[in-house]
Amino acid sequence: MNRDRLSGQATDGQVLLIVLCFALSFVAFGLTVSGPVDVARGVVDILMARDVLVTDYVGIGGLGAAFVNAGLLIVLVCGVYRVSKAKIDGAAVACLLLMLGIGLFGNNLLNVWPGVAGTYLYAKHQRQPFAEHINTAFFGAALAPVFSEILFTTSLPLPARLALSLGTKLCIGFVVAPIAKQLFRAHDGFTLYNMGFVAGLVGTVVVAVYKAYGYVPEPVLIWTSGYNLILGVFLGALFASTAMLGLLVDRQAWRKLGALHRLPGQAHTDFITKVGLGPTLLNMAITGGISTGYVLAIGGDLNGPIVGTIFSVVGFAAFGKHTLNIVPVMAGVFLASLTAPWHVTDPSILFAALFGTALAPIPGRFGPHWGVVAGFLHSCVVLTVGSLTAGLNLYNNGFAAGIVASLLVPVIVAWRRRTTRTRNSERS
Repeated sequence: MNRDRLSGQATDGQVLLIVLCFALSFVAFGLTVSGPVDVARGVVDILMARDVLVTDYVGIGGLGAAFVNAGLLIVLVCGVYRVSKAKIDGAAVACLLLMLGIGLFGNNLLNVWPGVAGTYLYAKHQRQPFAEHINTAFFGAALAPVFSEILFTTSLPLPARLALSLGTKLCIGFVVAPIAKQLFRAHDGFTLYNMGFVAGLVGTVVVAVYKAYGYVPEPVLIWTSGYNLILGVFLGALFASTAMLGLLVDRQAWRKLGALHRLPGQAHTDFITKVGLGPTLLNMAITGGISTGYVLAIGGDLNGPIVGTIFSVVGFAAFGKHTLNIVPVMAGVFLASLTAPWHVTDPSILFAALFGTALAPIPGRFGPHWGVVAGFLHSCVVLTVGSLTAGLNLYNNGFAAGIVASLLVPVIVAWRRRTTRTRNSERS
């Protein structure tokens, strides 16, 4: 790669190549820890899993198969981005690395494609290039478990199950783009997981239809432990390499982090465009290290779902998240755990601490104290809304974050206006 080029404006091909390296590192790691035969068997088991939240693919197919599934999926998705000539900016990096992470506990080589096809049909219906909707298409894989749930758990004959699962996901993929555009106005970019908000509402409707016809999806909790050492070493090496690459392509990356940290992160804030690829990579490495360090410091488990969640932070470190705006939210979740009847290492609370950083623009714009409030509220809301989608929305925290941002931000704005008027009155 040309260092001078990357320290300025990187090309789409160069950024996509870096994402591809993340994916290939997952594949190499998976084949190293498990071997090809065990990986092949495990991937087959993963493809036939229900995928309802929380389904740890490490517990379904083994450590190696989980990482190979995630890595190969993103290799294919990178190919789709390349063929469609989509812009590989911060939003695309966020989408691709989020999918890489979710590939460890819900997205697999089978269940993501029907929804993507639905969004492709929507783009054709609107006579627009698919590249304009490609991020929405793959973010929409949040509802991939709908396909697996219908196909593998209902008692209908196989042809009927296949037709129903494909038809349902095509319809979901078709409608998510216009719904996402509308719902963005509700929170005005103060949650970075807009598609989680969309998937939560769409998933609620899907589950309501399920229940109306007498079918209620059963909850799932497949959660593994005992991998902290091997996964900690893998993540440490990966993030260290990311940081070194950032410094290699831009020797001023450390200095430019200050400019990045001054950005509030409100969507749509593309760090690659605003400060360059080098500082963005460095930011990705740092936020990944903070997230991993948090899990290990509180005694949590590193497994498929948690590593996947860490990569949601890393991906969006190219599109809104940085140290100064994620830590207050994580602190709010931690503080809630000190007073509420749950433990900081509970799976749902670990998710809340990491996925809850979707609310990073709130402390970025309004100050860290509001980030603590947002994190506190998020940890409470997320425990309630999950039942509405019965685990069929992999971005359940995105659903909760959308609710929190939509309700909290208007209150903050009104409070600040009142405070400003009071201060002006006192001065006069």
